[in-house]
Amino acid sequence: MCLASKSNKKVTFTCTEKELVGEVPEGRYGHTVNVVHNQGKSMIVIIGGRSYIALGQRTTEKWNSVVDCMPHIFLVDPEFGCCTSYALPEFQNGFSFHLSLVQNDVIYIIGGHSLENNIRPPNFYKIKIDLPLGSPAVSCVILSGGISVSSAIMTQTREKEFVVVGGYHSDNQKRMICNTINLDDNKIEIVETEAPEWTPDIKHCKIWFGNDMGNGSILFGIPGDNRQLASDANYFYILKCPVENDQSLEQMAQVCSQSSTEDAGESTPFEDSEEFTFGFDIDTDTCNEDDNENESESGYWITCCAGCEVDINTWVPLYSTELNKPAMIFCSNSEGHWVHAQCMDLSENMLIYLSQVDTKYFCTEHISLARGLKTPKEIPPIEKKPMKALRRKKPMKIFTPAKKSFIRKLFE
Repeated sequence: MCLASKSNKKVTFTCTEKELVGEVPEGRYGHTVNVVHNQGKSMIVIIGGRSYIALGQRTTEKWNSVVDCMPHIFLVDPEFGCCTSYALPEFQNGFSFHLSLVQNDVIYIIGGHSLENNIRPPNFYKIKIDLPLGSPAVSCVILSGGISVSSAIMTQTREKEFVVVGGYHSDNQKRMICNTINLDDNKIEIVETEAPEWTPDIKHCKIWFGNDMGNGSILFGIPGDNRQLASDANYFYILKCPVENDQSLEQMAQVCSQSSTEDAGESTPFEDSEEFTFGFDIDTDTCNEDDNENESESGYWITCCAGCEVDINTWVPLYSTELNKPAMIFCSNSEGHWVHAQCMDLSENMLIYLSQVDTKYFCTEHISLARGLKTPKEIPPIEKKPMKALRRKKPMKIFTPAKKSFIRKLFE
């Protein structure tokens, strides 16, 4: 995703999708993604993370359970989309919510949380990635002097200096101290530094979250007071660390010591917020030229009907299920053909319904023919009672008093 254009209160991004081949990593969260550079080449590196358990291992009790991903390192070629995984002996257990720091072709991994043992070991790894003409070479070294932390935030204050703020010591204990990471050639050192004067709200809250804003600034968020009318309200703070051109330590303490006295209902809305526009592009380069597929010749960009308005150059997603290809539905006329759901004026609810039920669909051009060929409903046959034989009389039985007396005595 890259910035395409920016004007007054309007930013346009272009999103390019890359088809991945090879050992594609599974969907995950809590991982890190970095880009390393070596010998004029670039490579995307994915490390750690957490995901749902495999479908074949799910049960009703643990359907939404998650596990740490396998402790593998994935290299993704940004040019061709080739994925390769590497298993390192130094990585014994999976971990997630760690910190990563990249310098050219070296990645440093700090901290993290292991879900299997519910611990935050002081991990400290140095991973070096060489990108020669052949296959990449990945090596790992375990360093000493790591810190125990998860979900922390790191910002750069100088060319070779970084500050680590926030995170957790345990599930119920926030990490209120700060650390400075100093890089010097091939040497790295983590030292504890003076923490800012946290506000009472930050000290007493159970959870906090945020991200790096660049230039030594960090955005912090904490949940709002439960007494507020808006239960999902959050309070935000900006922590400004002293950068290379600003040696003032007072600024770091001053910004985070400002308490929020404004009521959530009286806060000013973001009336001057910027408008973001996203455009989609498709990159079809793959690792093997024989696997390349021309999207213009595929079935998604056909002229499905006389009034088809779907064009590969101007199409934008209409349904929530669409990403980079238009939704299509199969018409059951004769040999059948595919049509765009947008050209058939189908609502999203109807499109979802037709995809779930076992029924035939006919496009607008063939719906009249389908009605003419409609099979009539099967009518159950009428039950016919057997006719009585004509002119057939049953013999009448007449019991005289003598016969009645005889029969009564016989049964007695």
